[in-house]
Formats: sequence, structure tokens, C-alpha cells
Amino acid sequence: MDMKDFLYWWQHLPEHMDPVIFQIGSFRLQYYGLMYIVAFATTYLLASYRIRREDRFKIDNEQLQSLLTAMIIGLIVGARLGYVLFYNFSYYLQRPLEIILPFEFSGGIHFTGITGMSYHGGLIGVVVAAVIFVRKNHMEFLRMADLIVPCIPLGYTFGRLGNFINGELYGRVTTLPIGMFFPIAPGPGRRHPSQLYEAFFEGIVLFLVLWSIKGRIRTPGVMLGLYLIGYGLVRFFIEYARQPDAQLGFVFMSFSMGQMLCAAMMLAGGMLIVVLKTTLKK
Repeated sequence: MDMKDFLYWWQHLPEHMDPVIFQIGSFRLQYYGLMYIVAFATTYLLASYRIRREDRFKIDNEQLQSLLTAMIIGLIVGARLGYVLFYNFSYYLQRPLEIILPFEFSGGIHFTGITGMSYHGGLIGVVVAAVIFVRKNHMEFLRMADLIVPCIPLGYTFGRLGNFINGELYGRVTTLPIGMFFPIAPGPGRRHPSQLYEAFFEGIVLFLVLWSIKGRIRTPGVMLGLYLIGYGLVRFFIEYARQPDAQLGFVFMSFSMGQMLCAAMMLAGGMLIVVLKTTLKK
């Protein structure tokens, strides 16, 4: 295969991907759902490995499973509500039932599935769920955050691969050879495979950075601040290649809603580190 053939294969790859692994009757197993299961399992296995190797985390595997279950519930609820509030509030204000029901009620009743999730809403949901869980079980939130945070990014790799296979969350139009033709994207042009950029930088790169420094960060909670800054910074720049949501476009100058939320995320991470460092010095 010469370079010309490779580029043709690469640029047309999304057109040949089937998001369904297999289907029996009305039941369909899709790569998207499978990838999220793999992501959650990866986070659990890494955290379980840490509690076996590091004595500073006073939690057993059963408690870890319960904590992660609470976080998954918080993720799902927060991601859905975050999408409603951050990305399509006016629409759902008029159709509140569609927030929780997989139907569209405009012009009759149509099954649509529940679509629309927000990473930043999911993050807030995870934090809230984790705070409730650790308080109920008399644990230290910051210590548990130090345990879980370095384990999370690698899961993003699988989640974003699921987005890529689904052909969703594609990037902006580009003339660069790396661009791809996504069947559900409007227009004939090639687009940035922003899902793959996110899988690599938000997933693999951020994981390697946080995992490599986890043993050197001893101030409880600082890992959470570093995660907020790291993810926010990476996602902020990848947003320049990602297609903004059609119903919002650019919300402030040339910045997307994702970039605005990432800026708030980085600010929160920096403030958290300053507060923790200042508090512990006193």
C-alpha cells in the first residue's frame, strides 16, 4: 500500500465502520456501550492495583466497587443534566419530559433514545456522588480523589474511540490529509477526527503524566487540582478542531461552550491547589 492508497483508506475509514457488533432481533450490542464498560473496568483495575501497592489508601476492593458505582451513577445523571443546562436549556425548558424519557413529543411521540451528554456535567455529578459516598462511609474525600484521579484518564481513550466508531463528535472541516469523511456530518468536506485527538491527549497523554507523578504528590487533593488543569488545558485546545454544537455555535467571541467550561475547570483546579497549599502551611 503506497501513501496515496493509505490516505484514501484513512480518509474514508468512518464510512466503512459499523457501530453494531452484532444484533439479535431488536437487541443490538454496540461498540459505544462496550467501550464505556471497558473504560469503567480500566479505572477499577488501576485503582485496585493502587490500593494493593500503596498503604496510604484505607479502602478495600468492596468499598472501591461501591464508590465507583456511586460515581458512575453521578456521571450519568450529571452528564445528562449538564447537557440540558449548558447546551440546550431553552429546548428542554419547553419539553422537560424529554430530559428523562427517550421520546420526542414534537408532532407526536417518536422514540429517540436519550441523547446528549456533557463531560463537564458528568464531572460535577461524579464529584457530588463521591462527596456523598465518602461522607456516608466516613472516608476522606481528598484522599479518595488522590486514589481515583490518576486512574480515570486512560478510560477516556476507550470512550472517545466509541465516539469515533459511532461517527459522532466529529471535528471541523479541514483540508489537511488527516481529515476524514464522516457520513453523518453535513457537507462533503473532510473533518478533523477530533475524537482520536481526544482519545490520545485526554486519555493516553494525561494518564501518563498523572500516573508518573502520583507518587511524588503528597498534599491531599492536589492531584484533583492537577487533573482539572490538565484535562481543561488539553480539551481547550482540542476544541479548536472540534465542531461546536449546532444549536450553540460560538458562545463568546470565537470560543465554544466547551472551551468556556474548560477555562472554568482550569481556574477551579488552580484555586483548589492554592487553597490546599495555603491551608496545610498554617
